[in-house]
Amino acid sequence: MLDLQTHNKETAVAEQVTTGSLVECRGVSKVYVSGGERFHALRAISLDVARAECVAVMGRSGSGKTTLIHLLTGIDAPTSGEIFVQGRAVHGMSQEALAVWRGTTVGVVFQFFQLLPTLSVVENVMLPMDFCDAVPRAMRLDRAMALLERLGIPEQARKRPADLSGGQQQRAAIARALANDPPLLVADEPTGNLDSSTAHAVMGLLASLADDGKTVLTVTHDSEMDRYFTRTIALQEGAVMSDTATLAALAS
Repeated sequence: MLDLQTHNKETAVAEQVTTGSLVECRGVSKVYVSGGERFHALRAISLDVARAECVAVMGRSGSGKTTLIHLLTGIDAPTSGEIFVQGRAVHGMSQEALAVWRGTTVGVVFQFFQLLPTLSVVENVMLPMDFCDAVPRAMRLDRAMALLERLGIPEQARKRPADLSGGQQQRAAIARALANDPPLLVADEPTGNLDSSTAHAVMGLLASLADDGKTVLTVTHDSEMDRYFTRTIALQEGAVMSDTATLAALAS
């Protein structure tokens, strides 16, 4: 009986709907404790991100950028406050529920690609579909190839990641993040391991996804990428110091 009550309570919390923004943070704080010391990684952050926004989260090392991304994707949990993504209370889910939710709602792109080296590129892209069973088995290969075509690397489909350039690997990683058609794409320093021209090409691809209706949140330290974002959120010592529209938003 207790397990059923707990399940019902969790389901009720997870299905709360607030203002309708795709991402909502309400007084979110994160405190880490190590050796008796308390470190405030985030301090009572409140923000909303609408659908189809392309948002940069910027700040120096230790400002809380990656912590914020980890909380929004359910990789970590807030010490206090509430986080809603697509109306669901991320902070109210169990680890099992988070795994299911994350697989279909959030696509994550990493700085160092995180492609499985023993699988081909197309197999890497199909992997999230296999895990979540969100795409019919008969359609997975065609969908993966269509995504690689969209990202401009269909000819690399049968190669292993080690045979690709850094830019090609990042394109493959973006294709994988899009495998289950998530509404939210989160990229943690996606251009940090790329040369300048490749970095601009990758950022252009991410911005085009926002044009197509995806919500894109990108952690970056590179102010030269401003042109691709509609909004920039600057963090300092775990707090939001500024939240401004960029020239890209003003020009649209």
